[in-house]
Amino acid sequence: MTTMQTPIGSGFGASVTAEDVIKGIDLSGKTAIVTGGYSGLGLETVRVLRSAGAKVIVPTRDYNRAVNALANIDGVDIEVMDLMDSSSINAFADKFLATGQALHILINSAGIMASPLFRDTRGYESQFATNHLGHFQLVARLWPALRKANGARVVSVSSWGHHFSPVVFDDPNFDRRDYDRWAAYGQSKTANILFAVALDKRGQADGVRAFSLHPGSIVGTGLEKHLSEEELRAAGVIDEHGQPVLDPAKNLKTVGQGAATSVWCATSPQLNNMGGVYCENCDIASLGHDAESDFYLDNDSTLTDSGVMPYAVDAEAADRLWSLSEQLIGQKFVI
Repeated sequence: MTTMQTPIGSGFGASVTAEDVIKGIDLSGKTAIVTGGYSGLGLETVRVLRSAGAKVIVPTRDYNRAVNALANIDGVDIEVMDLMDSSSINAFADKFLATGQALHILINSAGIMASPLFRDTRGYESQFATNHLGHFQLVARLWPALRKANGARVVSVSSWGHHFSPVVFDDPNFDRRDYDRWAAYGQSKTANILFAVALDKRGQADGVRAFSLHPGSIVGTGLEKHLSEEELRAAGVIDEHGQPVLDPAKNLKTVGQGAATSVWCATSPQLNNMGGVYCENCDIASLGHDAESDFYLDNDSTLTDSGVMPYAVDAEAADRLWSLSEQLIGQKFVI
């Protein structure tokens, strides 16, 4: 079990924005890749990284949508990539590696939530495939560029939703158990955290540090598209008029506030020589209680519960997930 989950007193809080945390940071000469960088939190992350001088590349499954979404942000390169298509991931990575560029920041922001049962071409459950396996493969293929940076960060956007489920190693793709969309989401978000633990352990000798985080609950990013208005209202994230409820103290945030922790993990000098930790509200999170929630945001108190579940930062589970992921994508992650 890791013992690194101790807040550092960053001086930031739940209401801070991505623009706040980037102040004073110069990313000129740095290259960043942001998956999901054409909508929601990813789009705001791209905008803020560009404002600090970074070169930003956004891989996308929907090229035209990305072009339209990023039209008002100058200097963003858009490339085609589908996280549920192994050959697409490899092609994107190979094209980037062929440029000879170093990769300083990789933010894995793309994701899906609470979707109906759907499987990728390999038969893997879509939330596990998109949120974890696709990003695992992407990082593996981009590893030479990350190592070349001589100081890179890989940031995985996880969620409080990791409380819903650990990784079920005996049946990660719901081949033998009944499908539950929240258990599937929770498992994929736990996998994001475990991946950061395992990656940081393996990468720090080459100057590559890894982080995971909870951005908060943000309505209007598109992540909630599989939820009804009734479900969102019952969860307390929208009011009776269908408008977002904003209360950073309960992790109910704007897009700017939601992107803050991603940007902080990717750029803050406060995290120099650190890694393998799960963050929230622009600080390292403490350990939470080792118990699972029964249902997504089932009562108001869950919104203010903080901390990372011990099973999500367990070093043995992280190593086990690493091996399982290599097996499932059919590629070795060569450090």
